[in-house]
Amino acid sequence: MTRAPDCLKCRHFFVTWDTRYPRGCRVFEIKSRELPSHVVLRSTGRQCPSFERSPKVDAG
Repeated sequence: MTRAPDCLKCRHFFVTWDTRYPRGCRVFEIKSRELPSHVVLRSTGRQCPSFERSPKVDAG
C-alpha cells in the first residue's frame, strides 16, 4: 500500500474545534480523528489528488 501525503504540510488542512474530529480538509470537507489523506487513501485506494504544499511550511 502506498503512503498518504502528510496533511500537516498541505494548504487545505485545518484543525477543527470538534474534539471528536480534530483534523479537517477543506477540499473534501472531511473532519476526522486521523489525517484526512488517510481517509481518502482508505476510501479510494489512491493518494489524495488535492495535496498542495502549503507556503507556510517553507516560510518557517
